[in-house]
Amino acid sequence: MEIVKKTPAKLGTHDLCPGCGHGIVIRLIEEVIEELGQENNQIVIAGVGCVCTATPAMRFDRFQAAHGRAAATAEGVKRVRPDVLVFAYQGDGDAYTIGIAESLNAAYRNENITQFVINNVNFGMTGGQMSWTTLPGQKTMTSVSGRNAELTGLPFHFPEMVAGSKGFHVAYAARGAVIDAKTINQTKRMIRSALEAQLNGEGFSVVEILSPCPTNWHMSPKQCREQITGPIIAEYPLGEFKTRD
Repeated sequence: MEIVKKTPAKLGTHDLCPGCGHGIVIRLIEEVIEELGQENNQIVIAGVGCVCTATPAMRFDRFQAAHGRAAATAEGVKRVRPDVLVFAYQGDGDAYTIGIAESLNAAYRNENITQFVINNVNFGMTGGQMSWTTLPGQKTMTSVSGRNAELTGLPFHFPEMVAGSKGFHVAYAARGAVIDAKTINQTKRMIRSALEAQLNGEGFSVVEILSPCPTNWHMSPKQCREQITGPIIAEYPLGEFKTRD
């Protein structure tokens, strides 16, 4: 296998794969922050993964967390600077498989931060390994015959967990997607509501966003859209699971 070394992206640019959904999500976050008048009052805490190549495109103050620790890092920053809009930007592997303790504790304590999780049902940057969100039967680098849920567990549903489980009192939890105009507009409204919750001091908010991964799914962008609208949304329905009071 040929190893291709990438030059780190410069501020305001990215080196994401063609067809990836991260670029759309970044645009939506930036639009909402500007509309809220917070473009000079925010810090993004980046997880490890494809988000490392995505967040340089954000012209925000940025802090790189260790793998899986973005939610905990965001908590620390917010406690020191409660006046600043702080959000963690992570992939599903980083936020759930690696960083589930940090993510759950932030939600359990209802920390006044926002977490955006880009769910492409695999570890994108490191070669497409299975994550907690990988579908049963889905082939990845570490489930070459398809994920065996009897051995590895069922797909993980973080927004539903923190929204509906006893003991959790989060401000807002939702799942969107970036596959067409309708879902993009819906996701933008979710992003806005999540950030407004933080600005109003309401507590923890999370938006999980289903995103295509043409490189690791070995699909064209059109096939990726069909994959999301079919089996992925069947497993991970879109919507708001905890609305703001």
